[in-house]
Amino acid sequence: MAAAPFPPPAADPHALERGAVLTPRFDAAGLICAIAQHADTGEVLMLAWMNAEALRLTLETGVAHYWSRTRQSLWKKGETSGQLQLVAELRVDCDQDAVLLKVRPQGDGGACHVGFRSCFYRVAEGGDLVERP
Repeated sequence: MAAAPFPPPAADPHALERGAVLTPRFDAAGLICAIAQHADTGEVLMLAWMNAEALRLTLETGVAHYWSRTRQSLWKKGETSGQLQLVAELRVDCDQDAVLLKVRPQGDGGACHVGFRSCFYRVAEGGDLVERP
């Protein structure tokens, strides 16, 4: 993974929580949780991970990039499927250890590699999972 292009998180909680500087708090593996939400409908599309390079590229290009923990590689969402995610807004949570991307999906409008619009297409009913796209 590439070295972080972001300054280290502020030691002062007030600066971290209320400051104007993006200082993401990556975990021990160098990753931060990223939630993709449809910018127009509010539907949660997926949860993925970003390393510093993915976050930097997302901010620079306006297209969502993630880090694949399975493949151990950078991943531009939709590069092969056509389901690019154009970023309308990127938010960080209060202690900067998670990001929320408000995106406009391209292609067929889906986000899930299994073929659903959202990766959250199953509902737990007791001990069973039921598909509810």
